[in-house]
Amino acid sequence: MNQTFEDILLDIKDRVAIITLNRPEKLNAWTPEMGTSLRRAVTQCAKDDDVRVIVVTGAGRGFCAGADMERLKKIQQSSEGRSAALAADPEPAPPALPGLDVSQHYGGRFGFLFAVPKPLIAAINGPCAGLGFVFPLYFDLRFASAEARFTTAFAQRGLIAEHGVAWLLPRLVGSSRALDLLLSARKFDGTEAERIGLVQRAFPQETFMGEVLAYARQLADTVSPRSMAVMKAQIWASAYQDFNASLEMANAEMAKSFATEDFREGVAHFVEKRAARFSGR
Repeated sequence: MNQTFEDILLDIKDRVAIITLNRPEKLNAWTPEMGTSLRRAVTQCAKDDDVRVIVVTGAGRGFCAGADMERLKKIQQSSEGRSAALAADPEPAPPALPGLDVSQHYGGRFGFLFAVPKPLIAAINGPCAGLGFVFPLYFDLRFASAEARFTTAFAQRGLIAEHGVAWLLPRLVGSSRALDLLLSARKFDGTEAERIGLVQRAFPQETFMGEVLAYARQLADTVSPRSMAVMKAQIWASAYQDFNASLEMANAEMAKSFATEDFREGVAHFVEKRAARFSGR
């Protein structure tokens, strides 16, 4: 069922859902309403069989400039505001693939994103700071405009590495680089973000969204949705497994894969030299 959202837009086309943070006059600065809407939109897309990939981007020239400064002032002025800022969103989590729910490992405001059984892509088209820097770290893939500007910002606001960024960022860029970005709060562009491994690719601004959507459509059109869901769960579960446990999980899931429609279709379209028609079953 379609829902009405606040501070975001949702568009679904060619099995790709595009969620757009929609406060362009504020560089899409984060609000609680935006967070609730994002969670609901992602949950809706997770349940929708017509959606195979989810892309999140920003309206106008920004991605997300961090928490709205007016909201930060309220947090500064009241203990109630501080408590609300730390609270996790009470909305229910999106449905995970049966038997592959990793949500027990990942709590907090954004941990539910790891359990979404579809690829999540952050399309970072412009300024990306603070909280806007953090939540894309929970995505499976990140692409940036070469001209996008990044900063962790926290140290310049008298804050710390919030929402799990101290765990996530070193796993993407290494401990020393993570400390550099967090301690200095320096600004850097999409080209550097690609070089240090924060994003997979940095594209020229003029072709940016076209490149991201072409990649998303490739996932939607040419690979098994079931395979993507299982592999995503394998990767995020592996942070809490030793090698033997990961291998055991892989062996069990491979045996299940042999009995699926997508395995039969994967062999058939290759042998018949035609486009794949995966069902996700």
